[in-house]
Amino acid sequence: MYKNLTIASVLGGIAVILGAFGAHALKATLSEEAMQSFETAVRYQFIHVLLLLFINTFKEFTLKQKNAISLFVIGGILLFSGSIYAIHLLEVPAKSIWFVTPLGGVMLIIGWSLMVFHFLKKSY
Repeated sequence: MYKNLTIASVLGGIAVILGAFGAHALKATLSEEAMQSFETAVRYQFIHVLLLLFINTFKEFTLKQKNAISLFVIGGILLFSGSIYAIHLLEVPAKSIWFVTPLGGVMLIIGWSLMVFHFLKKSY
């Protein structure tokens, strides 16, 4: 559990840094469309960092459930937001990693779906 909270904290700090970097350093160099894409990556990272904090402090989930959900959410952040950062910061051609962003999105959806499954299981 603390490993997941540590990872969430690191990812949260990185989101702040990248958000500030984007707002100040990249605004002059990225197109409006690219800037929106970059902001989406930061926003999704922040939202899912908060989800990680919730998951790993929610008393009703077992450690196994926390780890399973966290695995998908962390993987989703790294693939979804990470691929967008790579495109805009490292100038990796989007065509070469076109599949990574949606794969990250699928992992985030699986993480949310696991939460729904566990909540429904507790409801019945």
